[in-house]
Amino acid sequence: MEIRVYYEDTDAGGVVYYANYLKYFERGRTEYLRNRGFSVGDLARQGFLFPVVHLEVDYCVPALHDDLLRVETSVLEVRKSSFTLVQRVFRAADEKLLVEGKVKLACVGPELKPRRIPEEIIQAIKE
Repeated sequence: MEIRVYYEDTDAGGVVYYANYLKYFERGRTEYLRNRGFSVGDLARQGFLFPVVHLEVDYCVPALHDDLLRVETSVLEVRKSSFTLVQRVFRAADEKLLVEGKVKLACVGPELKPRRIPEEIIQAIKE
Protein backbone atom coordinates (compact mmCIF):
# COMPACT_ATOMS: atom_id res chain seq x y z
CA MET A 1 0.00 0.00 0.00
CA GLU A 2 1.34 3.46 -0.83
CA ILE A 3 0.96 6.59 1.30
CA ARG A 4 2.04 10.14 0.52
CA VAL A 5 3.48 12.16 3.43
CA TYR A 6 1.55 15.39 3.88
CA TYR A 7 2.60 18.45 5.85
CA GLU A 8 0.13 17.49 8.60
CA ASP A 9 2.07 14.22 9.10
CA THR A 10 5.29 15.99 10.05
CA ASP A 11 6.60 17.45 13.29
CA ALA A 12 8.40 20.72 14.00
CA GLY A 13 11.60 19.21 12.58
CA GLY A 14 9.97 18.49 9.23
CA VAL A 15 10.00 14.70 9.56
CA VAL A 16 7.08 12.30 9.96
CA TYR A 17 5.94 12.37 13.58
CA TYR A 18 6.74 8.96 15.08
CA ALA A 19 3.15 8.12 16.11
CA ASN A 20 1.91 8.58 12.55
CA TYR A 21 3.68 5.38 11.54
CA LEU A 22 1.18 3.55 13.78
CA LYS A 23 -1.60 5.02 11.63
CA TYR A 24 0.23 3.85 8.51
CA PHE A 25 0.52 0.38 10.05
CA GLU A 26 -3.22 0.37 10.83
CA ARG A 27 -4.05 1.29 7.24
CA GLY A 28 -1.70 -1.42 6.02
CA ARG A 29 -3.41 -4.06 8.18
CA THR A 30 -6.83 -2.92 7.02
CA GLU A 31 -5.79 -3.18 3.37
CA TYR A 32 -4.09 -6.53 4.03
CA LEU A 33 -7.42 -7.95 5.22
CA ARG A 34 -9.39 -6.19 2.45
CA ASN A 35 -7.11 -7.77 -0.17
CA ARG A 36 -8.05 -11.14 1.31
CA GLY A 37 -11.78 -10.45 1.15
CA PHE A 38 -12.46 -9.15 4.66
CA SER A 39 -13.72 -5.75 5.74
CA VAL A 40 -12.70 -4.68 9.24
CA GLY A 41 -16.10 -2.99 9.64
CA ASP A 42 -18.00 -6.11 8.55
CA LEU A 43 -15.96 -8.27 10.91
CA ALA A 44 -16.74 -5.89 13.80
CA ARG A 45 -20.48 -6.03 12.99
CA GLN A 46 -20.20 -9.84 13.05
CA GLY A 47 -18.65 -9.66 16.53
CA PHE A 48 -14.97 -10.08 15.65
CA LEU A 49 -12.71 -7.26 16.85
CA PHE A 50 -8.92 -7.27 16.50
CA PRO A 51 -7.27 -4.91 19.01
CA VAL A 52 -3.51 -4.49 19.12
CA VAL A 53 -2.18 -6.22 22.24
CA HIS A 54 1.56 -5.90 21.61
CA LEU A 55 3.68 -3.68 19.41
CA GLU A 56 7.41 -3.32 18.78
CA VAL A 57 8.71 -0.61 16.47
CA ASP A 58 12.20 0.20 15.18
CA TYR A 59 12.63 3.61 13.60
CA CYS A 60 15.53 3.44 11.15
CA VAL A 61 15.44 6.50 8.84
CA PRO A 62 13.02 9.45 8.91
CA ALA A 63 10.48 10.12 6.19
CA LEU A 64 10.02 13.70 5.00
CA HIS A 65 7.19 15.82 3.69
CA ASP A 66 6.01 14.70 0.23
CA ASP A 67 7.82 11.34 0.34
CA LEU A 68 5.89 8.48 -1.19
CA LEU A 69 5.93 5.55 1.23
CA ARG A 70 5.15 1.88 0.76
CA VAL A 71 3.72 -0.13 3.64
CA GLU A 72 4.29 -3.87 3.47
CA THR A 73 2.47 -6.30 5.73
CA SER A 74 3.30 -9.98 6.18
CA VAL A 75 2.35 -12.74 8.61
CA LEU A 76 4.78 -13.86 11.27
CA GLU A 77 2.52 -16.16 13.34
CA VAL A 78 -1.13 -17.25 13.45
CA ARG A 79 -2.66 -18.79 16.56
CA LYS A 80 -6.22 -19.76 17.48
CA SER A 81 -7.16 -16.35 18.91
CA SER A 82 -4.33 -14.05 17.83
CA PHE A 83 -1.96 -13.33 15.00
CA THR A 84 1.29 -11.42 14.63
CA LEU A 85 2.27 -9.38 11.61
CA VAL A 86 5.51 -7.76 10.50
CA GLN A 87 5.02 -4.35 8.96
CA ARG A 88 7.64 -2.32 7.14
CA VAL A 89 7.57 1.18 5.72
CA PHE A 90 9.87 1.95 2.77
CA ARG A 91 10.50 5.18 0.90
CA ALA A 92 9.41 4.40 -2.67
CA ALA A 93 12.04 6.60 -4.34
CA ASP A 94 15.08 4.73 -2.99
CA GLU A 95 13.56 1.59 -1.38
CA LYS A 96 15.12 2.62 1.96
CA LEU A 97 13.65 0.84 5.00
CA LEU A 98 12.33 3.58 7.29
CA VAL A 99 10.37 1.75 9.98
CA GLU A 100 9.84 -1.87 10.92
CA GLY A 101 7.29 -3.13 13.40
CA LYS A 102 5.92 -6.32 14.82
CA VAL A 103 2.28 -6.16 15.89
CA LYS A 104 0.19 -8.78 17.67
CA LEU A 105 -3.60 -8.62 17.37
CA ALA A 106 -6.02 -10.59 19.50
CA CYS A 107 -9.48 -11.68 18.41
CA VAL A 108 -12.17 -10.58 20.87
CA GLY A 109 -15.93 -10.38 20.85
CA PRO A 110 -18.14 -7.36 21.63
CA GLU A 111 -17.67 -8.01 25.37
CA LEU A 112 -13.88 -7.76 24.76
CA LYS A 113 -13.23 -11.34 25.82
CA PRO A 114 -10.92 -13.55 23.71
CA ARG A 115 -12.49 -15.72 21.05
CA ARG A 116 -11.27 -18.00 18.29
CA ILE A 117 -10.52 -16.53 14.92
CA PRO A 118 -12.87 -18.07 12.33
CA GLU A 119 -11.12 -20.71 10.20
CA GLU A 120 -11.78 -18.83 6.94
CA ILE A 121 -9.95 -15.80 8.32
CA ILE A 122 -7.05 -17.94 9.56
CA GLN A 123 -6.69 -19.53 6.11
CA ALA A 124 -6.85 -16.14 4.35
CA ILE A 125 -4.26 -14.62 6.69
CA LYS A 126 -1.89 -17.56 6.15
CA GLU A 127 -2.07 -17.34 2.33
